[in-house]
Amino acid sequence: MSEIRKDGGPFIGYEYKEIDASGKQAAFYLDCYENFGWVPDERTQEAVPASRGKLLLKRERKIVNKAELTRLQRHFEACMEEIGALEQSRTSSATIWAIVVGLIGTAFIAGATFAAVHVPPRYGLCAVLAVPGFVGWTLPYFLFQKLSAKRAKVVTELVERKYDEIYEICEQGNKLLN
Repeated sequence: MSEIRKDGGPFIGYEYKEIDASGKQAAFYLDCYENFGWVPDERTQEAVPASRGKLLLKRERKIVNKAELTRLQRHFEACMEEIGALEQSRTSSATIWAIVVGLIGTAFIAGATFAAVHVPPRYGLCAVLAVPGFVGWTLPYFLFQKLSAKRAKVVTELVERKYDEIYEICEQGNKLLN
């Protein structure tokens, strides 16, 4: 573990950061964090092979403009959290509406069932309640598709604006490093 350096280089203190990132987001996070002075820590990546889905980064503790870089980094992280929330909102409202309509359909089917098992059976009421019940069971799929497609158009535009904001933040950070 102890490695003796004989090259006589100056001491450099580092600070470390661990980021949860997986798939295509890992490369994006790495590209962005490099604009705030962070570089991948290869030694830690090799020592901890179970860190899949995590980026292990380091940067010099005495980096120039550290306060401003940290502020820009926090702004970047807030933008990434907003993008995550926007991505989740693509289907959340559509899911809620589909579930509500499905439950209403289930209530109608339950009413139709109670009308059918009533003594004496009420077949007319059963048929009247069964029709909206079956509609309530088939409509949620189409409702979900329509609402999620409508929301996706709005979210895509908002996400693109956030990515533009992120690129501006990274550009500012890169200028501070150079």
